[in-house]
Amino acid sequence: MRSTCLIAVSSALCLFATASLQAETKVTISKTHLCCPMCVTAVAATLKDVEGVKPKCDQKAKTIEITADSDEAAQKAVDALAKAGFYGATDNEKIKYKLGEAPKGEVERLEIVGVHNCCGQCTAAIKKALEGVDGITANTVKAKSDSFVLEGKFSAEKAIQALLDIGFCAQAKK
Repeated sequence: MRSTCLIAVSSALCLFATASLQAETKVTISKTHLCCPMCVTAVAATLKDVEGVKPKCDQKAKTIEITADSDEAAQKAVDALAKAGFYGATDNEKIKYKLGEAPKGEVERLEIVGVHNCCGQCTAAIKKALEGVDGITANTVKAKSDSFVLEGKFSAEKAIQALLDIGFCAQAKK
């Protein structure tokens, strides 16, 4: 009886020690568009239900730090941020943004979806980035709208890249 209890206790301690040794996953996402407290609040709201994740936003540094119980949890957090329209450079080789394909070559019309755009500052940043894309002659960007249409004769890839470069996740509507 005593040896059975010792074996059970030893097994439990080994399992606890093994679980404690598993390293947490950390990832810092930099160059993210975080212009205002509403952006920071949106990040917190996006990640609050992602199990095993503790986020920390630094609006001034434009970073989101994620500490997660596992690589899988960290990837779920990044996927959730992308879905909410936030993008940035990750410092963890295992944790990456998974972006959709943009139409190849020049297009005359492109609907962009899934962009975080909570305020006038977000809207102004989006419009300014798109002004740098040759061939875009019109857009329907409005504050508090996560989708808009671009028109002209331009590279869809360059339009999406211009938004990614300033920290907005953007996808072409399929």
